[in-house]
Amino acid sequence: MYFVIRVTSSQEKITADILENKIAKSSLPVHSIILLEGMKGYLILEADNEVACRDLIANEPHVKGMLQKPLSEDEFSKMLEVKQHVQEMAVNDVVEFLTGPFKGYKAKVIKTDATKEEITVELMDVAVPIPVTTKSNSARIIQKAEKM
Repeated sequence: MYFVIRVTSSQEKITADILENKIAKSSLPVHSIILLEGMKGYLILEADNEVACRDLIANEPHVKGMLQKPLSEDEFSKMLEVKQHVQEMAVNDVVEFLTGPFKGYKAKVIKTDATKEEITVELMDVAVPIPVTTKSNSARIIQKAEKM
């Protein structure tokens, strides 16, 4: 069974280390501690039962509590699914913003940063083109750059 534990935000790694040490010293039937990148303020414990989880987290620093309902196998599997990778944008692609203050605006990509998943664009149809850096998932490609 999978149980969701609420912890102090940005203290997930430290809390996981503390709980891991406590598991090693005890004979609690807790099998794993799962720290998911997109879940700030939460840890997931895999254990035989709820009592084992409650015993583990009792009086531990940074632990705020446990959600009442355990995760089902389906819910847990969905959390682990790899999200579809954002479309690869290249310099000179024309994009349209889907969200944010520039929603509906078209822009030309002038720089991409794949590691941060960011793009720098110049808005089209504006009096003064100003470079704007944003997450690449906030825009979609409407015209690919012509290859030379």
